[in-house]
Amino acid sequence: MNIFRLLADLSHLLAIIILLLKIWKTRSCAGISGKSQILFAIVYTSRYLDLLTTFVSAYNTIMKIVFIVASYATVYLMYVKFKATYDHNHDTFRIEFLLIPSVILALLINREFTVLEVLWTFSIYLESVAILPQLFLVSKTGEAESITSHYLFALGSYRGLYLLNWIYRYIVEDHYELIAIVAGVIQTVLYCDFFYLYITKVLKGKKLQLPA
Repeated sequence: MNIFRLLADLSHLLAIIILLLKIWKTRSCAGISGKSQILFAIVYTSRYLDLLTTFVSAYNTIMKIVFIVASYATVYLMYVKFKATYDHNHDTFRIEFLLIPSVILALLINREFTVLEVLWTFSIYLESVAILPQLFLVSKTGEAESITSHYLFALGSYRGLYLLNWIYRYIVEDHYELIAIVAGVIQTVLYCDFFYLYITKVLKGKKLQLPA
């Protein structure tokens, strides 16, 4: 554990809280991609199956459980409780184009060819692109509510801080995970345009708008 990983985890937790509060308080999931939330649920489920076999620490266990439960809670709110407010017409990204390559890559490029390691690797690859349906939805609608923008910024910050965590660990501990680093770089790059618009528009009180 180091300060960058702690901040990354807190940023991730903040993103989840912002999203769930947004949906619950407004009684609406408008502007949120259900497909991205399904992908995140798959990511956390496949990554944290080691809960059944390995205990690292109470903090580690609690955070893993929170991320899994929150991801399924979000999917439930979107597809069951507030289904009527879900924007099916704009949330049209074909997630099989993300799932299938992630599976193939995980089978071909992994640290060790065991069930848990392949699933962990699959989750890393999939998480790096899981936000694409959400960004695609924002692009199609042309704008995002401020609260949705805050959620995306917190989520993007989580990945950026994890990159700093890996740099720190390489310098201090001489340890690195190449798969996680490459996937983290890809994911952070996907957020770059959004970060720019967030800083130049949302923080100045303007609505985030993208070219449709």
